[in-house]
Amino acid sequence: MGACRTIDPARKRGGNKRHVEVREVMNGIMYILSTGCQWRAIPKDLPPRSTLFDYLDLWSYDGTLDRIHHALYVACREQGEREASPTAAIVDSQSVKSAEKGGAASIRMAMTRAKRSRARSAIFS
Repeated sequence: MGACRTIDPARKRGGNKRHVEVREVMNGIMYILSTGCQWRAIPKDLPPRSTLFDYLDLWSYDGTLDRIHHALYVACREQGEREASPTAAIVDSQSVKSAEKGGAASIRMAMTRAKRSRARSAIFS
């Protein structure tokens, strides 16, 4: 019917082609992400949860969500009369303390723990 309609990418073969409003899909995904509600609690005026989930899965896989995020990020920075990409960063003392505690040693500890866990699960399986 127009530029807002598209064929559902997740539909099954055969039968009639199911059409969905992409704007409504985006509204549904934004509703889920902004409210944190459960998938089964999606309001009835939005597309079915299976359609929303399929689009969210597809868009995260093919990079559409990243492109949307980048476009909104640039638009918000320009609206705030800032450059599209920041030219400076602020590091406070708390960030430095966290980085000093974390570092490569804690990553090694986490990896060692994971290896031990896999080894134990292999023994008991």
